[in-house]
Amino acid sequence: MTSLERAAPAALAEPVTPVGRGWTASLALANGAIWVGWYGPLQILLASQAKDFAPGSGMSKETMLAWVTGAGAAVSLAANPFFGALSDRTTSRRGRRTPWIVAGAAGGALSLLLLAGAGGVWTMAAGWCLVQLTLNAAFAAVTAAVPDRVPRLQRGSVGGWLGAAQILGVVGGTGLATVAGGVGAGYAACAVFTVVGVVPYVVRYEDLRLAPADRPPWSWRSFLAGFRLSPRRYPDLGWAWLTRFLINLSNALVLLYLLYYLRDRLHYGDPDRGVLVLTAVNGVTLLATVVVGGVWSDRTGRRKPFVIWSGVLMAAATAALAGWQTWPGAVVAAAVLGVGFGVFTSVDFALMTDVLPKALDRGKDLGVINVANALPQVAAPALAAPIVTYLGGYRVLYLVAAVIGLAGAVLVGRIRGVE
Repeated sequence: MTSLERAAPAALAEPVTPVGRGWTASLALANGAIWVGWYGPLQILLASQAKDFAPGSGMSKETMLAWVTGAGAAVSLAANPFFGALSDRTTSRRGRRTPWIVAGAAGGALSLLLLAGAGGVWTMAAGWCLVQLTLNAAFAAVTAAVPDRVPRLQRGSVGGWLGAAQILGVVGGTGLATVAGGVGAGYAACAVFTVVGVVPYVVRYEDLRLAPADRPPWSWRSFLAGFRLSPRRYPDLGWAWLTRFLINLSNALVLLYLLYYLRDRLHYGDPDRGVLVLTAVNGVTLLATVVVGGVWSDRTGRRKPFVIWSGVLMAAATAALAGWQTWPGAVVAAAVLGVGFGVFTSVDFALMTDVLPKALDRGKDLGVINVANALPQVAAPALAAPIVTYLGGYRVLYLVAAVIGLAGAVLVGRIRGVE
């Protein structure tokens, strides 16, 4: 019997025993805590700092925000697969994933506190890059725990609960940033929640351990070569990555300038509160569909139809933002986007785990797939800033976003290895 066969019942085996509600709830809470650390800054705090730092800098607030978020997203592009690969090789007595969840959450909290003390655009960008670096270490480990522990026909429902925690994290981060009483207090509140939220999972549940004998021999060449996943060799993984990228890019284009859209286009009286209201509306409808969509997908054993129709629905809602530029229109669009993104979040996550090539590289491969979440944060500012400034404003921006999202939905049909 080889060492890989000995380890297969634990760290490297395809899981067959369903996970319990407590495990799912604790992992979901940890996931939500990470999203609080991301979206408190993204929705409110970074935009507020950009507004304060832009006068006299030679940049508009839109350009400054785009530059800072783009720099952070570039860090995220490398950090997620890198830390996923490191967790794949970790042989700690606490398991492969737990050490990175702890280190990433603690580092993220410290980075948020550093960002609170930023005095200009350079320190703001450095702080946000540190937040992305550390929280992506935790996020890579959290997502890899699902294919490690969850059977295939339970991944839709578990993905649904992780998706519910994600949107609650977005709403919670936005709420903390809004009601804390200032930029510094908002960052501090998000930092505390990020740490507290991961505690139940890392304390209550033992992670699967990888035996040192089963870790591949170390070399930089093989380690770096592992990040190259050939679409020709793994076509389903390539198409799944592309569809996630396009739909997330569409969503990122909608969210990036939401505060400025309310203030400068709709002339909404309290744009900060407006962002919170729209986020809450979106969250309510997302929560109504994210778990239901995942469970329904598990029961039917099918993934693609759910992803296709959720993408079409999101594209229609995004187009409505271009054609119905009023506060009621924004509320309706937020509600419909939540319905579509709820189903997409849970079922697309299950679809991604279904097309992973090898058990030994789950963390790294999911990290590469998660680049499709981070890369839109780089691409969205590069697309959105010139569109809003020179090419037609918010109407054209949201039409472009709708077309991109629709393309992502259509391309799901090219995945052949799952129903």
